[in-house]
Amino acid sequence: MLPETLAKEIIADHQRRPRHTGPLDDVEGVTLDNPGCGDQVTVWADVQEGRIAALTFTGKGCAISQSSASLMTVALTGKTLPEAQALAGQFRAMVMGEEPGDPHLGDLLALAGVSRLHARRRCALLAWRALEQTLGTSTTG
Repeated sequence: MLPETLAKEIIADHQRRPRHTGPLDDVEGVTLDNPGCGDQVTVWADVQEGRIAALTFTGKGCAISQSSASLMTVALTGKTLPEAQALAGQFRAMVMGEEPGDPHLGDLLALAGVSRLHARRRCALLAWRALEQTLGTSTTG
C-alpha cells in the first residue's frame, strides 16, 4: 500500500498527463462505457509473438478511470500475455478488496483505495475489461 498522498499524486499525474494515448495503426480497438458515471475508454493492444508490443488508450471520464487506463498501459507494455494476465488478476483482486495490493503492482498500488469505494471499482476496471476483450482473454472476471 502506498501512502495516501503519494497515491493521490500518482493518480492526478496520470489523469493530467496520460501515457500511451491514441489509436495504433492496423489494430482494432475495443470501446467500453460505464454509463453510471459517463466514463468511456477505447483500448488498443498490439500483440506480437505472445508479448504486448504496444498498448494504448483514449478516453474520457473520472480521474480513476483515466488514470487506471494510463497506469495499465505503462504496467503491461512489453509483458508477455501470461505476465499481463497475472498482473491484471492481481490488480482486479486488489480493486475488489479480495487481496491486499501486491508490491509487484508498482504504481498501480495508487488505486488500492478504490476497494473501499464500491461505486468506483467499475471505473478502475473499465480499461482492464476493454483490454480483456481486446486480447480475448479473461483477466478481470
